[in-house]
Amino acid sequence: MASDLEVAPISGMDDDIAVLIEEAGSAGFPFMETLRREWVSGENRFDAPGECYLAIYRHGEMVAAGGLNRDPYADDPAIGRIRHVYVRKAARRTGAGRHLLERLVAHAGTTFTRLRLRTRTAEGAAFYETIGFERCGDETATHVLDLQAAALSAAPPLSTKRLPQ
Repeated sequence: MASDLEVAPISGMDDDIAVLIEEAGSAGFPFMETLRREWVSGENRFDAPGECYLAIYRHGEMVAAGGLNRDPYADDPAIGRIRHVYVRKAARRTGAGRHLLERLVAHAGTTFTRLRLRTRTAEGAAFYETIGFERCGDETATHVLDLQAAALSAAPPLSTKRLPQ
């Protein structure tokens, strides 16, 4: 239930994120360790214009995290990339991941026109597709979301009611 979720930017590698990194590594997802390594080295702290790294908390416990970067694989600065997303196993199918992605996509709309990502699992692909991402055949991305088209489709439908004359 989204009403019990809180969103906060991550500004460092603390004990909360360490729990996610450890769980992800144990589950065979080394990308969260890459996040820690790049953050500590300063290579990627999600601090360039338009970028962010967010955490989702439920009752004070971090249950999900994920980030938004300018896509390092694209030559276009208007293309962003969803990166290092992990939802704790106990928090899956509770709305936490969707809440995180909705916040990242909303933030992306202020800077980027398109988002890309790469997922290595069928479950991840299905999840991103429920958010509106479409499969793509790029070697550096599995999914893409056109933010301009997504904004148009999210707009309320025009009324077909006739106005009084």
